[in-house]
Amino acid sequence: MESLLSLSFDYLSSFDAGKIRKGLRQLEGLLAQICLSGCSKTPTPDRRRSVAVQPSKEQPPKELSQLKDDPAFREFFKLQEGFEWNVAIRLISCLERLLGKGSNGQNDLLIVSTLDLLQGILLMHPPSRSLFAREIYMNLLLDLLDPTLCPAIHSSALHTLVAALLCTPHNTRTFETLDGLLTVTSLFKSRSASREVKMKSVEFFYFYLMPETPADSGLAIANMHARSGSGSKWTGDEEEDTKGTEEKQALLSRHLGNVADLVEDLRESAVFGGMGR
Repeated sequence: MESLLSLSFDYLSSFDAGKIRKGLRQLEGLLAQICLSGCSKTPTPDRRRSVAVQPSKEQPPKELSQLKDDPAFREFFKLQEGFEWNVAIRLISCLERLLGKGSNGQNDLLIVSTLDLLQGILLMHPPSRSLFAREIYMNLLLDLLDPTLCPAIHSSALHTLVAALLCTPHNTRTFETLDGLLTVTSLFKSRSASREVKMKSVEFFYFYLMPETPADSGLAIANMHARSGSGSKWTGDEEEDTKGTEEKQALLSRHLGNVADLVEDLRESAVFGGMGR
């Protein structure tokens, strides 16, 4: 598995669009193979590569709770605990380079593909979400919500933002500190925003308004940062600052009208499993 990750990372670090696309497809094949049921053994490199080209449609994907007993997933998860093999940080670096190239059709497609993979890895390896407690990485996601970018990027960025904030109140505080609510509401109000982007924005508002519960601190990524010398450590022993729906409603109301209607709809419609009164 290390050899395939190494090869994929080499492609992702390239400035050549074709090589980046190849690296993304290899990673997609690896993640797809891990998520498919019936794969009790670590897949071979050849099988991983073939999935990137022709994903299996016969086997249903596993639930995340089932993957913990899969040897391939356990091996992959263990590799993600270290800086060298962490997929999320490589995808973030790739996004930074792609965003610096400007907007064109081919580059936009690569950004969308990278965001989709990043969303998947944040769901598969929750400790990687703690990367977005750092302002530099959260700002990258917010930059991808610039109204001048294409709607496909906006939609994928909103999905990835949800994955980055999921069950991580510390990340949500970083998002708020960086005026993330202003960024999303500005996109929502933009005349150039597509109907789909506006719908995705509303879905994000519903998600944001959900009450928070304390989450795991993600010490694995903190240790990863410490070993790489890449900045401050995650202070897992600090008490997490969580907010309820009322506090979030007040913050969102600074930038958006009728938030009370969203909250009421959230309670009555049991969106995301409902919420207590």
